[in-house]
Order: sequence, then C-alpha cells, then structure tokens
Amino acid sequence: MVLHGATSAQRSIPASAGIGLRAQHQGQLLDEKPVVAWLEAHSENYFSSAGPRIEALLRLREHYALSLHGVGLSLGSIDPIDGEHLMKLKRLIDRTAPAFVSEHLSWGSVDGQFTNDLLPLPYTQESLAHLISRVDQVQNALQCTILIENISSYLQYSHSEIEESCFLAELSHATGCGLLVDINNLYVNERNHGVDARRFIDAVPVTAVQEIHLAGHSIERIEQTEILIDTHSSPVCEAVWELYGYAIDRFGACPTLIEWDSDIPPLEVLLGEARKAQSIIGKVHDLAA
Repeated sequence: MVLHGATSAQRSIPASAGIGLRAQHQGQLLDEKPVVAWLEAHSENYFSSAGPRIEALLRLREHYALSLHGVGLSLGSIDPIDGEHLMKLKRLIDRTAPAFVSEHLSWGSVDGQFTNDLLPLPYTQESLAHLISRVDQVQNALQCTILIENISSYLQYSHSEIEESCFLAELSHATGCGLLVDINNLYVNERNHGVDARRFIDAVPVTAVQEIHLAGHSIERIEQTEILIDTHSSPVCEAVWELYGYAIDRFGACPTLIEWDSDIPPLEVLLGEARKAQSIIGKVHDLAA
C-alpha cells in the first residue's frame, strides 16, 4: 500500500456545508459566486479532456474547494478494475486537486456489463479481503487516499457475518481509506430493514469519518409494504435531520454535503439546505467553545 498526501495545490474542505455541483447550476455559480463552503462533483461527468463542462469545473475550482464523488468503479465486483476509468480519474484528480475523492461500498458489474445501480455486498470475511485488495489497488493507482461511502440497499444477504459498520471500520483500518457516512442511506436502511442507524454511527471510528452526505428520498408502496428509495429528489426530511444531529454530536463538526440528483430545484433551494446543515454544525462549535 503506497499512499501520498495532498499536493500543495489542494484546498482543504472546511468543517462546513457544501452542495453537489449540477450542470444547470454551473452558470449561476460562476456568475454570482454565492457563499457556500465547497462543491462536490460526480467524477464521471468530467472525464473529458476538454469541453464546456470540464472548463466550467476548472473555473469553479478557482473559487471553491472541491471533492470528487464517483459511482463507476464497482469496487465490490470481481471484474478487473477498469484501467481506463482509473486513468481518466487520475487525470481529473491531477487537474482539479480535490480535497476528497470518494466511491461506494458496492458492486455493479458482471463480465463487463454494468447495472444502473449501486448493489450491496455480503458482509463476510471473504468480501472484506476482496475490498481491501481493491481499495489498495485504487489508492496506489490514484496516488491518494479515497473515502468509502455506505449505500442504501433494498435487500440483505442471509449469510452476512459482519455488521456493516464493523466491515467499514476494518476496511479503513487495513487500507488507510477514510469513510463517507451518508445519513439518508442509514435512515433508508433503518426503515427498509430494521437496522439501527444510531448503532452504526456509534460503531464507526470517529477518526475515519471525513465527510457526511445528506439527501432526500421517496416512498413507494407495494401492497401493504412501504419502501424508502434513495432518490436524492427532495428536501432532507426531519427524521434525517435529527439523525444528522446525532451524527454531528458523535463525529464533531464535519464537512457535510447536500445531494440532489433528480427533480433538481433552483440553486437557492440547495443553498437553503446547506444553511440548515451549517446551523447544526455551528451548534457543535458553540458547545465546544
């Protein structure tokens, strides 16, 4: 395992609230430069070597701290990791010097065929060893540490033998990777599977948690069963805000992102959600002072 620290060009992300960067907001962000601590971009949207999208990102990078969040590495698959994907991601990292680079605790490909979803893993010793190897491979290729995010899921494996929080803790310990805790995903899984979100928060190592995500979800009903779907298409619900407050009490002030990926509202709505997160972070600062 070979890990390298931040380059001098990197701008650290403060323990403040940021928003996900969406194409329809790029122009307004460039023109108005609203007050927000940082932006997070989906890595795969900026793999082109040239063009208006990457040029806008580079211009925004001059004004805002940045993180990169990927969905396409399929870390849990047994397919070989895509070397071209890694090359493009490394090029993007070199061009933008992000403070964080993150991916998901998931898989999504079989024999080179990709699903349009982040699928859960069985939490076993075998899959843990596989993930350790894969994260080491990615971190060596990228020459930086990455963050791994817990996902929402709609099924569980009966032969899982390790709690998800312990699985992530062991993965972080073995590889040096950081953790990205998605609070909405925890809430969705709690409602769908009956797992204890607060127990997860209590169990993951505080020192490994470097970023938090907040988002909205939708509710589907199949006969008498209610299923929460992690759609990122609505405001953060009150129950998730309460769970976020619990997480901030444990982890301390932590960089927090507002995600909104579909039914995307005006920029001011995202900024308003970020301000709400910032007020919760501020209470931690006030209590610590």
